[in-house]
Amino acid sequence: MVQPRLAEGNGITTPRLSLRPVVPENLPDLIALKGDEAAFGLMLHGTRTPERAREELEDDMEFWLVRGYGTWAVFLRETGEFLGITGLMERPDGRGVALRYALWPACRGKGFAREAARAALAFGFRRGLARIIAVAWEGNQASRDVATDLGMVECDAFQHRGRRMLVYEALPPTAG
Repeated sequence: MVQPRLAEGNGITTPRLSLRPVVPENLPDLIALKGDEAAFGLMLHGTRTPERAREELEDDMEFWLVRGYGTWAVFLRETGEFLGITGLMERPDGRGVALRYALWPACRGKGFAREAARAALAFGFRRGLARIIAVAWEGNQASRDVATDLGMVECDAFQHRGRRMLVYEALPPTAG
């Protein structure tokens, strides 16, 4: 496996992707992605209004300044096409830092979510995080598959809006 490398300004490049911390210029893409039921409907709080997407962008940029990690916009390196987002965010329920990923439905089945999420996970561990979780709706098999393919292990579950949510965790790789 090719290790992702850190680019300038907390960006990451992988063999096929470019991950860049979200900036105001990403707002139109974020509004479209977060407002699309097929792309964002399975996220914990569902689709977002344009205003909420703007507020989240502001929060995401602030989070980068405070924590040194956060949400990246994911682009196809070959074309510069916006594919979605991945990131590391502190969960408001106290469960810890969570890995997130949401890409356009057209990206499914191509390994982009795995590639982006793997890079984000590695970035978090390089930054010294001791544990990273991911939360997926039990019925969202694709998201669950990404988590397990990254080596994350199911460790907990909870109910949210009538759905059973599964919690996966990853610990830093040990030096061998």
